[in-house]
Amino acid sequence: MGVKEKATALHESGFNCAQSVLGALGEYTDLEEKTALALGGGLGGGARCGELCGALSGGIMALGAAFPYTDGEDAAARSKIASLTVSLDRAFREEFGCVRCVDLKRSGHPCAELIEFAAQKTQELIESNKE
Repeated sequence: MGVKEKATALHESGFNCAQSVLGALGEYTDLEEKTALALGGGLGGGARCGELCGALSGGIMALGAAFPYTDGEDAAARSKIASLTVSLDRAFREEFGCVRCVDLKRSGHPCAELIEFAAQKTQELIESNKE
């Protein structure tokens, strides 16, 4: 099963958009599924207030886990995660026109579409940037 299918299956079983994307990318993040689901729990529905799409938030968290920036003096790691985050955000905006949960819902984009796109694009970014 690919990441899009895993993410969809998680969402269909009751998890929010962030949990679904982050949980589906476990093979790239080294996060156990239970941990990924716990981390994304509060980020569905645009952090429960309609702001940044949970699917995008889950993708950004997966990028952070795949490319950890854990040393404040590691300028290369800081630059890499910043660049990857901008790339994912830009791709999401180009595909859907916005990143706010409430705006995406108003424009008729179903969560499943957003989840699949975020999971796939995040996987592509991780695969193309691993050394």
